[in-house]
Amino acid sequence: MAMVTIGGVKKEYPIGTTYEAIANEFQGEYDDLIALVFVNGKMTELSKKLKGDCELSFITLHESAGHKTYVRTATFLLLKAVADLLGVKSACEVKVEFAIGKGYYCSSNGELEITPKLAEQVNERMKELVRANYPIKKESYPIDKAIKLFKERGMQDKEKLFRFRRSSFINVYELDGYFDYFYGHMLPSCGYVKYFEVIYYENGFMLNLPERHAPKVIDEFKPRQKLFDTLKQANDWGVKLGIDTVGDLNNQICSGKLSEVILVQEALQERRIGEIAEEIAARGNVKFVMIAGPSSSGKTSFSHRLSIQLRTYGLTPHPIAVDDYFVNREKTPRDANGDYNFECLEAIDLEQFNKDMCDLLEGKEVELPTFNFKTGQREYKGNKKKLGKDDILVIEGIHALNDKMSHSLPTSSKYKIYISALTSLNIDEHNRIPTTDGRLIRRMVRDARTRGTSAKRTIQMWSSVRRGEEENIFPYQESADTFFNSALIYELAVLKQFAEPLLFDIEKGEPEYYEAKRLLKFLEYFLGVSSENLPNNSIVREFVGGSCFNV
Repeated sequence: MAMVTIGGVKKEYPIGTTYEAIANEFQGEYDDLIALVFVNGKMTELSKKLKGDCELSFITLHESAGHKTYVRTATFLLLKAVADLLGVKSACEVKVEFAIGKGYYCSSNGELEITPKLAEQVNERMKELVRANYPIKKESYPIDKAIKLFKERGMQDKEKLFRFRRSSFINVYELDGYFDYFYGHMLPSCGYVKYFEVIYYENGFMLNLPERHAPKVIDEFKPRQKLFDTLKQANDWGVKLGIDTVGDLNNQICSGKLSEVILVQEALQERRIGEIAEEIAARGNVKFVMIAGPSSSGKTSFSHRLSIQLRTYGLTPHPIAVDDYFVNREKTPRDANGDYNFECLEAIDLEQFNKDMCDLLEGKEVELPTFNFKTGQREYKGNKKKLGKDDILVIEGIHALNDKMSHSLPTSSKYKIYISALTSLNIDEHNRIPTTDGRLIRRMVRDARTRGTSAKRTIQMWSSVRRGEEENIFPYQESADTFFNSALIYELAVLKQFAEPLLFDIEKGEPEYYEAKRLLKFLEYFLGVSSENLPNNSIVREFVGGSCFNV
């Protein structure tokens, strides 16, 4: 027998009892389904068994780690359903690509033809698997055995990935005879995945799942065509470069071809920035370039590079920081916790901003404010501006895509740009890299360099940052005139050397330790490379240092 402590209450259980069985006893105390368990502070799957005295706490689908586990398990079921319907070879040809809102897009990277009928069949087969409640088993394989297993099943992407693994063993998941590899934890059985929908979308499957804050609700999938097209274009370019997965990238590094990859990627971005500048110039009546995007998208470097391209068309760009129009501190709204909410629209003096911009548009001279963040007051220091025929304002801010912010300006005078680091690289065909992970690592590296902020503090703030993005940026992204993807296919190999020491500084037992450990495990997939070959105007320089811009 083992003594188990849960919420201060002690209870005995036989050695070998699954954590799932213990969780079932306490499920009634939780609003949402229990997905994982902390065993003496270590995150563990429910299918594991009790080994001795310990302290337990539970993680539900409402929490980030629980929700990620649900998404991962639902993806496993989709692949198993395809294998059941068409064979393992077809499941190998399904590529889990990227997220569009609450949906996860899966395409075919081979001969598999995805049709509306097949999407319906996969949806029904997944429901059958849920009803059958097959167990999901995990076994640790010696790496040579794991490579042989996946090679026999035609999963060459995993062969390439495991070639660079330093560990001697690989965790392999099995579901009713179907084997696959996944980066992260799994739910104990199919029956846990009660809420999902598979629909046909753009020659692929869209796996529509609940969001973390409402784990029992399936909302209707809402297409975001501009976002989809941008992500698909990035993926297609990765394929053309021969870098579809981390294994491909590592192969390029080993063969000494990374310098060429960097040059091609940077040239592609510069060409895209030039195309945006050309479109702005061609319109002829644009006076306000409005730029918005989530944290660590590289907005500052992009603004500088766009300004340079605009100059090649005879335009004279002037930067305007929306932050300089913050209301004075005593008028700043507060959030539910009583803290200042600098990210809501009401934190901006909209009327003054619109008055100044309209006056500039009419050719009047305007004295622009500067916000003093130390005193919390707006100040005027003689910064006067008047727009000439070829002058154009480049406005960067969290609300730049929200027309309420610039409600007085004619639509024809505005050109709106959404920028984000939309990662196109996969770990392997069935394990995508969330764009949020790439941005979190970017921010961690930058803030440690420029502000002395610890990785622990960056992780602490991340959920609040993400809430602000979901409320103030993502709802307006499709209203942009164009999208710019700032992610570079090689960047995580460069960021790795800067991020790992910061993450190792987070000690076991701290609340942020699990997230740090997860990111460290993720970075293990990449071979690290030096930043010395990066151009000094690269967006990655905004994070690692050495930029020619003031970032």
